[in-house]
Amino acid sequence: MPRMTDREKLAKLEADQRSLASEAEAVRKALRRHYGEIAGELAVETLSEREFKDVLTLAIRIGGTKAVTALKAVPAASP
Repeated sequence: MPRMTDREKLAKLEADQRSLASEAEAVRKALRRHYGEIAGELAVETLSEREFKDVLTLAIRIGGTKAVTALKAVPAASP
């Protein structure tokens, strides 16, 4: 097989890059949809929309393990 020129290599790499980006986006959307379904099974209505968003944003920012550890240390709210 003839050797690819630099221009052909670049075109192939760029096509591969677009394909991988598209695949990553599809997987990202599927994962977010799955997590949305999980949230739908929780009593999120006890939080305001702002509280819900803040909890998730902060948990994502500091990392799941650290967020879970910090939240487990907080005493449960009284009914």
